[in-house]
Amino acid sequence: MRLFDTHAHLNSDHFSGQVGDVIHRAKNAGIEGITVIGVDLKTSQRACDLAAEYPGFIYAAIGIQPNSVGQASEGDFDRVAELAAFPGVRAIGETGLDCYWDDTPLADQKIYFDRHIELCRKTGLPMVIHMRESGDEIVDQLQSQPSIPVGVMHSFTGDVALAEKCLELGLYISFAGMVTFKNNAALREVAKIVPEERLLIETDSPYLSPEPLRGRRPNEPERVLHVLKCLAETRNVSADHLASKTTENAQRFFQLP
Repeated sequence: MRLFDTHAHLNSDHFSGQVGDVIHRAKNAGIEGITVIGVDLKTSQRACDLAAEYPGFIYAAIGIQPNSVGQASEGDFDRVAELAAFPGVRAIGETGLDCYWDDTPLADQKIYFDRHIELCRKTGLPMVIHMRESGDEIVDQLQSQPSIPVGVMHSFTGDVALAEKCLELGLYISFAGMVTFKNNAALREVAKIVPEERLLIETDSPYLSPEPLRGRRPNEPERVLHVLKCLAETRNVSADHLASKTTENAQRFFQLP
């Protein structure tokens, strides 16, 4: 079974000294690639380092996540932008908006979201969008852009109406462990309406462990198989088929050879 974890934080301290073992288990599970996501300058640089250490298997996304904007130093974004030229970098982000936590004023988040979007336009790289209770605000900001880069709504948690708006903007939609939770039938209904060619899967490791491992941390890329199987059952297709399609989608999204 071909699998690709499109969103993992192997650059997190949760995986200190364990990355080699985690990657070994991921490969044994059939995973062909992992995108490691930066949330600030330090983790963006670490994502690049991992991409260099595991070329052709780990890819980097670089950015300053909305909840990290408040702690960003002057010049951090410019240094992140310089990392975009690194060979292993295949996306910008995670960026976006967060209306749940109050670490950063929304006005400042929007400024950084615009800067990431512009960096996508300059580099031709896709964007990884963080959303938490902010779907409508994200759609509004994207609709105000002169052009919208290819992007993915990562760990989607919105309703059908929001998913349809995102799809109209040309975005991909990615599901993480929450879609497997027994009390989340509404999110599985959303998963049914996403066109197959726009569907991605992820773990958001070390967070959001899927059923039947819910609550067991750290989550890790090998567990993306549980997300895949849940989506395949929900969409009434074979797991092998959906695994191949989501892997092909990931390769296309990240512009991999």
